[in-house]
Amino acid sequence: MKLVMRILLGLVLVSIVGLIWAGNYFYQYAVVPSEKDFLAKDTPGTDIVEEQEATDWYTNEENRSRWQLESDDGLKLSAIYLPANQNNHRTAIVGHGYMGNAETMSEYAKMYHDWGYNVLVPDARGHGESEGHYIGFGWHERKDYLQWIDQVLAHNGPEEKITLYGLSMGAATVMMVSGEELPDNVVSIVEDCGYSSINDELAYQLKDMFRLPAFPLIPMTSLITKLRAGYFFGEGDAVKQLAKNTRPILFIHGEADKFVPFSMLDKVYQATTASKERWIVPNAGHAKSFSVDKQQYKEKIETFLEKYQ
Repeated sequence: MKLVMRILLGLVLVSIVGLIWAGNYFYQYAVVPSEKDFLAKDTPGTDIVEEQEATDWYTNEENRSRWQLESDDGLKLSAIYLPANQNNHRTAIVGHGYMGNAETMSEYAKMYHDWGYNVLVPDARGHGESEGHYIGFGWHERKDYLQWIDQVLAHNGPEEKITLYGLSMGAATVMMVSGEELPDNVVSIVEDCGYSSINDELAYQLKDMFRLPAFPLIPMTSLITKLRAGYFFGEGDAVKQLAKNTRPILFIHGEADKFVPFSMLDKVYQATTASKERWIVPNAGHAKSFSVDKQQYKEKIETFLEKYQ
C-alpha cells in the first residue's frame, strides 16, 4: 500500500511539475513579446500595409510627432501623432493588432486623416517603442488608453471629439476601454475583428494550433500570468466591459476569420445595449476586411461616424 501511495504521489508531483512547465511555455509563447512564427505575417498590424501614398505620408517626419506618457505602473509608452490639416476638433485614436505596432497602421491612420481627424496611434505596451515585458491583450492597455485620451484633451482642448478605432487586439482594447468611465468627449467606437475575451481567444488558439483542451493549461498559464504580469486572463473580458458601454459602436468582422473566429462577433454585438451597428464582410479573413473592399470599408465607417460626431 505504501509503495502504491508513493507511486501515486510521484505521478501527481510529476504532473504538477509538467503542468507548471507547460504553463510557463505557453506564457512565453503567447504573452511575452517576441517574434511569433505562428502569425505567418497574416494577422493585423504585423505588416506595414503596402500602399505607397499612405506609407509616404505616414513616414514623413514633417507630418507627425512622437508622444510619450508614463503608464500607471511606470512604463514609458509611445505613440505617433498626426495633426489634421485644419483644426476640426476631432481626433481618432487607432489601435494596432497583436505583435504589430504603430508603424503598421499607415492606411488606417490616413483614412481618418483624410476625413479631417487628428490621428493618434499608440504602440501598445511591449510593442514598437513602448516599454513592457508582456502583452496585456487589451486589458492593461485599456488603462493606457484612458491616459492617451487625457493627453489628447490636454493637447487639443476640452471641446475635442474623440473616436476610438481598433483592429484585432486593438479592437479588443477599445471594447475593454468602453466599459470604463470615459469623458463625454469620446463619442464613438469602431472595432474590427476583436475577440470576446482573453480566455475565449487563447482557448480557441490552444485547440486550433495544438489540439489541446483549455483545461488545465489555460488556468495554469493564467496563474503564471498573474504572478509575472499582474493579471488573470479572466479579467480581460470584452463582453463584460461592453455591458457597461454607453457609446455608439460599430462592429466589423470578416466571415472567413479563422484567427479570431467569426462566432465571437455575435457575443460582443449582443453584449452592449448602446447604439450599435455591425458589418459582416464575406470572404474576409482575419483583419482582411479593409483589403477585401477598401471603398466599402471606408464608406461604412464614415457613414457611422457622421451620425455621432
